[in-house]
Amino acid sequence: AEAYQRLETGDREKAAYVVKQNKIRFVFTSPYKPNSAMNTHLMLHGDGVRDVAFWVDDARAAWEYTTGQGAISHMPPTTFEDQNGRVVMASIHTYGDTLHTFVQRDEYQGTFLPGFQPYKSKVKTRPVGLNFVDHFVGNQPEGEMNKVAQWYENVLGFKRFWSVDDKDISTEFTALRSIVVTNDNERIKMPINRPAQGMKKSQIEEFVEYYNGPGVQHIALDTHDIVETVGMLRENGVEFLETPGTYYDVLEDRVGKIDEKIQTLAEYGILVDADQHGYLLQIFTKPVQDRPTLFFEIIQRKGCSGFGKGNFKALFEAIEREQGRRGNL
Repeated sequence: AEAYQRLETGDREKAAYVVKQNKIRFVFTSPYKPNSAMNTHLMLHGDGVRDVAFWVDDARAAWEYTTGQGAISHMPPTTFEDQNGRVVMASIHTYGDTLHTFVQRDEYQGTFLPGFQPYKSKVKTRPVGLNFVDHFVGNQPEGEMNKVAQWYENVLGFKRFWSVDDKDISTEFTALRSIVVTNDNERIKMPINRPAQGMKKSQIEEFVEYYNGPGVQHIALDTHDIVETVGMLRENGVEFLETPGTYYDVLEDRVGKIDEKIQTLAEYGILVDADQHGYLLQIFTKPVQDRPTLFFEIIQRKGCSGFGKGNFKALFEAIEREQGRRGNL
């Protein structure tokens, strides 16, 4: 933990804890009052992602531009100050009940944001090799994917980076389509998924049903050594989706020569995909709460800038096995 905000720091509305590893920051927040907007969000969606914040040079300019392009404002540009400086923030609504907050912090020297205090934990933790958020995925109901992608293009000036259809991503039972949008420097990447017609309920439909609408399905975290990272995460109790041993029988034929030992990848359940530029390694956790909604991906890129299209069938089948156990397939 890096910082916290609660009653003793002067916040009468909520408690919040910031956890950090390298360039990754998550803020876990809980409301005090039953009639708060946050409590309404929790009652409707359960634990999940409320706000995906972007670090910007000028929060006011970002807010004025996006609202001028049709975005609905959640919070106009507001200055927050304490003894460590000032931060300007503004928020807009995106798909479902999700927000994007623009954070301008060039004049702030504190731990996190004004109102937060440094957190001194007695629990010793060790880094597990995670570096930054590689991408985050938004699940949409049927018929909404293209509208959402166009919103990011028109409102935030994003561009389409990559796409796949149900011919690429399907199993015996389910299918999906996906469009990836990114900003100009390609640091922010966001796949937008929707279900495609299949024989049974897809993982996208299950998410939308249990989240009660569109929302962030998973967050992908970058590592330089996925084998080491996954090993430490397993020791910490993180549960990952299982990959059948048959996946690795033809792996080298499919992706070519790789640095890692296939036996080690099979032991950990790590998936591999390749394109003309290189390859990537990835693995997915099980949902991190009781609802089958938010989960995490661990990803290591070795030249490949794609999103593991060659792994989607194996991933879907792994998720379908979990859906079947939940009685939702």
